[in-house]
Amino acid sequence: MSTEAEATPVHSKREVVQAMWGLMLGMFVAILAGTVVSNALPRIVAELEGSQSVFAWIVTTELLAMTATVPLWGKLADLYSRKLLIQASLSLFVVGSLIAGFSQNIEMLIVSRVVQGLGAGGVTALATIVMAAMIPPRELGKYSGMFGAVFGVGTVAGPLIGGVLVDTSWLGWRWCFFIGIPFTLAAIYMLQRTLHLPIVRNEKTKIDYLGAFLIVSGVSTLLIWSSLAGQKFEWASGWTAGLVSLGVLLLVAAVRVEATAHDPIVPLSIFRNRTVSLATIASALVGIAMFGGTVFLSQYFQLSLGKTPTQAGLLGLPLIFGLLISSTVAGQLITKFGKWKAFLVAGGVFMVGGMLLLSTITAQTTVFMVSVHMFVLGVGVGLMMQNLVLAAQNDVPAKDLGATTSTLTFFRSLGGAIGVSALGAVLANKVASQAAEKFGAMGGATGGENKVPDISVLPPEIKAVIADIYATATAEIFLVGAPFAVLALLAVAFIKEKPLKETSGDDRLAAEMAAGH
Repeated sequence: MSTEAEATPVHSKREVVQAMWGLMLGMFVAILAGTVVSNALPRIVAELEGSQSVFAWIVTTELLAMTATVPLWGKLADLYSRKLLIQASLSLFVVGSLIAGFSQNIEMLIVSRVVQGLGAGGVTALATIVMAAMIPPRELGKYSGMFGAVFGVGTVAGPLIGGVLVDTSWLGWRWCFFIGIPFTLAAIYMLQRTLHLPIVRNEKTKIDYLGAFLIVSGVSTLLIWSSLAGQKFEWASGWTAGLVSLGVLLLVAAVRVEATAHDPIVPLSIFRNRTVSLATIASALVGIAMFGGTVFLSQYFQLSLGKTPTQAGLLGLPLIFGLLISSTVAGQLITKFGKWKAFLVAGGVFMVGGMLLLSTITAQTTVFMVSVHMFVLGVGVGLMMQNLVLAAQNDVPAKDLGATTSTLTFFRSLGGAIGVSALGAVLANKVASQAAEKFGAMGGATGGENKVPDISVLPPEIKAVIADIYATATAEIFLVGAPFAVLALLAVAFIKEKPLKETSGDDRLAAEMAAGH
């Protein structure tokens, strides 16, 4: 193997902590980008004179670009300077944010969201890869807990921040995009000062561009289908058959290409590892719980409990606190005792419990009880999310760290995207059937495409019925989602606990290269 490498630096604790702050800042704004616009969308679409048909695409395009490119960023991290790559991805995010904030029409905004998504995909994939390169798995637990907390806070706090910005007259919706820029620039500066990683180049290595194209195309096709099905066309329709068939064919072709490629984007060999396979399955299922919980609870607060966007964001805080506390405490305990499986199993139990508890909510459920249910779900997600990554990173060769980490991130995002679409379809169908039953011919007014009733202008008796309809529908999607949480629990139950390694990813890579692996 022909290589060119810098001497592996010794990372002091202070240097590691400073680099972690830079990485966490970058990850926070990347995650925030996907959620901060949710409460601002009506204002944005109205001001830019957009149609209802592009309403969802302001969110979907960013998610498409982020999810589909994660595996490519992970492969690039195994080949090129990780420091340069993460700075490049943060720079892309800044460019996309500037374009979005100054957008004068919907088309310009959608293009900017694609650029933001490319940058966000790089940050979410590379942050955990860089962390694993610097820190031994035995010490990684406490840092993984912090990253899990950042991911959860960014996901859940986005709607709150967006609601406050939109409701503040002297700021407005454009600050949903501008607000992340100074933090991103600070992250780039901090990483330039504190992140020192060896550069390893293999002159024989080539990027599998065909595999990358097929993976991105296949995943994008399925995500487009899941975001449009139930809105633009029926789930059981010719469009569904065509898009799903095309997506599956592209992914089957990708598997064939990856099986024979010299340097595949996603090495299929990593799935021979039981820990990686089970962690991948569990990550996708955790994504369903994480994204489903935040998206639909926000709507429940506004339509069933009559809260404003800002209030709805504040009511999401128990989920943040549950995730924050569980991930950080578990991380510290894993670092102290070196044991991690018990936390994964406990996380699965809490996640199942949280989904079942939330399936009991009604329009009369008190805010306190809903908060307790959300806290339980947050604890479960916090115990599982980053610890799944830790378990997988600990059990693969250092040369596959990037591909393994990005694969888990990819499937978590993919599970969230498809899960939200599927659960959203369940909610829409339930709302439509309940509205038709209770209002008759008026039911169509509540179930139109991308339309929800403005309960502030409805008579009290109608408002009460609408609140009950949306509460019943929201409870049902958590009941439907509970089996996915059970499957996640089963997956982690079969993961075999292995001792956490005492050496960092870079040290392990150097040893593997010296041994000729």
